[in-house]
Amino acid sequence: MKEETPLVDQLEKGPWPSYVKEIKRAAKKNAAAKDLLGVQELSFKDKVTHWKHGGIVGVTGYGGGVIGRYSDVPHLFPNVESFHTLRVNHPAGWFYSTKKLRQLCDVWERYGSSLTNFHGSTGDIILLGTTTANLQPCFDALTEVGFDLGGSGSALRTLTACVGPARCEWTNINTLDLVHNLTMEFQDEIHRPRWPYKFKIKISGCPNDCVAAIARADLTIIGTWRDSLKIDQKAVKEYVKAGFDVKGLVVDKCPTNALKWDEKTKKLRVVPQDCVRCMHCINKMTKAIRPGLDKGATLLIGGKAPILKGAMLSSVIVPFMKVEPPYTEIKELVRKIWDWWDENGRTRERVGELIERLGMRNFLKAVGLKPTPQMIKAPRANPYVFF
Repeated sequence: MKEETPLVDQLEKGPWPSYVKEIKRAAKKNAAAKDLLGVQELSFKDKVTHWKHGGIVGVTGYGGGVIGRYSDVPHLFPNVESFHTLRVNHPAGWFYSTKKLRQLCDVWERYGSSLTNFHGSTGDIILLGTTTANLQPCFDALTEVGFDLGGSGSALRTLTACVGPARCEWTNINTLDLVHNLTMEFQDEIHRPRWPYKFKIKISGCPNDCVAAIARADLTIIGTWRDSLKIDQKAVKEYVKAGFDVKGLVVDKCPTNALKWDEKTKKLRVVPQDCVRCMHCINKMTKAIRPGLDKGATLLIGGKAPILKGAMLSSVIVPFMKVEPPYTEIKELVRKIWDWWDENGRTRERVGELIERLGMRNFLKAVGLKPTPQMIKAPRANPYVFF
């Protein structure tokens, strides 16, 4: 007999695709998925969650990658008494073959609820809902088909990067190779929590920042260029000929007034020292303006969502660094940051919060970086101070 879930059913009636529909499909074959609907219906009815964080569960040798989840009403819904989540490390750029996806789904149908989330906000493949007894067999089966667990807890979280050179013409660094190389390098830090709290590394190939690294990553790597923008004047005239308002839509919108427009000759010029590489002009005139040729990355520190303190955007610590295999410079800097944070951080204190508490000066001294003008957090508030 079909369980009545009138409150949950409401979520299917909006204009957008509903996860409820997918859970109901899974519930036809899976008892845990069916009980999941019941738990959510009861939560809506009681106006409280009926899930509790049930302590630490995991697989042999790993301290991270599994999130323990238990229901507080197991007598009503025995098939979700334990409903643990596995974070599975995704391939660089989220590229899968259909064969690998089928293997992954076969494993999860065998050992879990068959419910997945592609992908979690960290980037991982999320496998939603299995029992404690099935954790180790599921992990073993995932390993056999070539997958590993990602990070969870006070560890290095699964590294994420945009698709970069695989699909995007604006990338300034090989994001896919960099994220794979760093993931291989820092396996121990991903799988065995040892720090005050979590640490995230996210990589975007250009300042458009399609993985939102500046808002979400403790260490942000953004592909950029050191020389001047490249402008194709012939292509600029084609835009003008097509009726595009170069001055109004591009030049006047430049945040640092780095672009100059000659109305008479229809020529666009950039003042390189004023350009902050925000990508606006490139996004608007993709056929006429391109990044420079001296490519590398800007490194930033301290982005995060609110936990102990409010949300923070990451701040520049290295304005420009060449990014080439084996990425030794980045790896050495990351390890210095971890050592300082691990030594000075309080429980559940992210590295950005620690820098705010102890000061950027102490942080830069500890990791061996020199202060630069790009590190400024805010303009001077006192108008009577002059250079």
